[in-house]
Amino acid sequence: MTLEDSAGPKPSEPDDLPALERLLDANFNRAGEGLRVVEDVLRLARNDSVLSRQAKRIRHSLADILLELDLRSFLLARNVAEDVGRTVQTEQELFRESADDLLVANLKRTQQSLRVIEECLKPTSRRLATRAEELRYEVYQLEHAACAGEWGRRQLEGSTLYVLSDGGRDLVPFESLMRELVAAEVDVIQLRDKSLDDRQLLARGEVLGRLTKESTTRWIMNDRADLAVLAGADGVHLGQGDVTVAQARRLVGPNRWIGVSTHSLEQAEQAVLDGANYIGVGPTFASPTKSFEWLCGTDLIAQVAASIAIPFFAIGGITLDNVDRAIRAGAQRIAVGSAITQSSSPSAVVREFRGKLKAAGCGACRPIKSI
Repeated sequence: MTLEDSAGPKPSEPDDLPALERLLDANFNRAGEGLRVVEDVLRLARNDSVLSRQAKRIRHSLADILLELDLRSFLLARNVAEDVGRTVQTEQELFRESADDLLVANLKRTQQSLRVIEECLKPTSRRLATRAEELRYEVYQLEHAACAGEWGRRQLEGSTLYVLSDGGRDLVPFESLMRELVAAEVDVIQLRDKSLDDRQLLARGEVLGRLTKESTTRWIMNDRADLAVLAGADGVHLGQGDVTVAQARRLVGPNRWIGVSTHSLEQAEQAVLDGANYIGVGPTFASPTKSFEWLCGTDLIAQVAASIAIPFFAIGGITLDNVDRAIRAGAQRIAVGSAITQSSSPSAVVREFRGKLKAAGCGACRPIKSI
């Protein structure tokens, strides 16, 4: 290994350099092997192109560190025959029941190996030790995103119809509409109203909480993570200009959904990496109740369907007349606003949307209420 200058005292070559090289050899191998398993599980078991690419990038970055070191000295320091750890195994090492078990075990294996690499590089290369530390934190974030995405998939399994509603000017008609939507077994209701003050939003949230408590319907607060907690919502939905996923998570805790509105493939991929549980994709079509500066159209749906593994809802101007176009583009879930909430018979329109989604094979089972 090459010693290098730094802002502090110049490192001196340790007396036990061969032992450090043996440690580094073993842990570069472990970390690389672990990342390969992680990458393959994300790619082939979860079909997650975003996170599998991230795992591949980290693996290549690890290889770049190794290229700066003396690989020959590592190989010469290797002593497989006298490795006392070859015969030491625990029951936990042999226990793998699923692809999820493989993923978790190998993420942990990679993190631990990167820590050993970091510590072993400190005596000779503070710069490379720092790079190993950075990779370790990137693996932590990869683990977080993988967990958030899988939890979102399980929570939203079978959920295909998401309804967006304002709070209305009066509480009584709002409650009547929400009661009808819950009775029609809408999967998710989002309360979205920028004209109401906080107390009015909380009052509507209390209505939704009471109506959905014993149902399969979940309800989401738009924008406001703080009000989502106060009102007992099942989650919060964030726009691109709202607080980050990490900031919202600190407020809502581990057991509430966090959704993110995305208007490009890049935003969708970033939401995955940030740890969103689901995303909204759009706006897809022109809306009679909301003006958009631009429309993403069905092309974005097709892009997201081909590369994003977490649940996504196509949103924006979706009606009974155009929903088939969204489904053909790859949408398995849709978010609908005025086409349902402003109809003369919301429950009848819900049934028609359900019929179209079912005919297209979207969704197979109902979610289990967990909050």
